[in-house]
Amino acid sequence: MNPPELEGVIHSYVDLPNGVRVHVAEHGPADGTPVLALHGFPQHWYEWRRLFSALPEHRIIAPDLRGLGWTSTAPDGDYRKATIAADQIALLDALGIERAILVAHDWGAWVGWHLALSHPERFAGYVATGIVHPWNSTTDLVREGRRFLYQPPIAAPVLGPLLIPHVVTRFLRAAWGDRETYDRAAEPIYVEPYKTTAAAASQYYRQFLTHELLRGPSGRLMIPTRLLQGRRDPIGTRLAEGLDRRGDDAFTMLLEGCGHFVPEERPGDVAAAVRSLPWS
Repeated sequence: MNPPELEGVIHSYVDLPNGVRVHVAEHGPADGTPVLALHGFPQHWYEWRRLFSALPEHRIIAPDLRGLGWTSTAPDGDYRKATIAADQIALLDALGIERAILVAHDWGAWVGWHLALSHPERFAGYVATGIVHPWNSTTDLVREGRRFLYQPPIAAPVLGPLLIPHVVTRFLRAAWGDRETYDRAAEPIYVEPYKTTAAAASQYYRQFLTHELLRGPSGRLMIPTRLLQGRRDPIGTRLAEGLDRRGDDAFTMLLEGCGHFVPEERPGDVAAAVRSLPWS
C-alpha cells in the first residue's frame, strides 16, 4: 500500500544518518512558517489532513515516526521516545530547517515533550494534543492507572503485534468524542499499514512501560506551550492539568465535547493554538 494521495500534499523520503528512512508528507508553501507535526497511535501522517486546510499558509511537515506508516523500522530496534526525538532533529537538519513550530498528538506528543525540553532553540513553540504531561507524580499515575490498562496487552511480546491490527478501528471509534466529525472512510487508511508495522507499534508501548514510564523528560519549559486535551478523552484530563506551573507561557486548554483525536476532531482549535505562538 502506498501513502494515500491528498491534493496539495507532497510525499518524499529522507534518509537519516542513523539508517532510518523517513516518509514525509508536506503541505503548504515552501516559504511558509514551518510546522513539524508528529502523529500518534493508532495513526500516521494522515491524521494531520484537516490541519492542512486549517493552516494553508504554513508549511506543515508531517513525518511518519520510525517503524510506523511508511517510515522504515529502527535498525537498532530502539523505539524510545528520546531516540525518536533525535530522529526529528536529524530530519529538520536534513530539510535545512533551523527553527519550526512543533505540533504533536499522543505518542508524537510524548516525543514532543522531549523536543521542547531538550532542544528549545529549534522550536518557536509547542502545541501538544491528546497527551498527559511528564511532571505527574507516581501517586497521580497510580491513581489514574485504570485509564491505561489497555497498554500492557499491546506491549506484550507476540500478543501485542497480533492484537494491534484488530484494535485500530476499535480505538478510533471508542476514543472519538463527537460522532458527527468521525471519518469512517479513514479507517482502512489507518488499519492497513498497521498490518505490517504492528511489531514496531508494540515496541513503542513495551519500551515505554519497561524503560521510560518513570524516567520521562524533565526540566522547565522555555518555549510557549499549549496542551489541548478533550474532556471526553478516555485518558482523562487530570494528568494534563497543572502545566502552567512548568513554564512562564504554558497552559492546558480543555475542549468540551472532544475526545482523544484532537487534530481531527478540532483542527480549528489546533490551528488557533499554532497561530497564537510567536514567530519571528
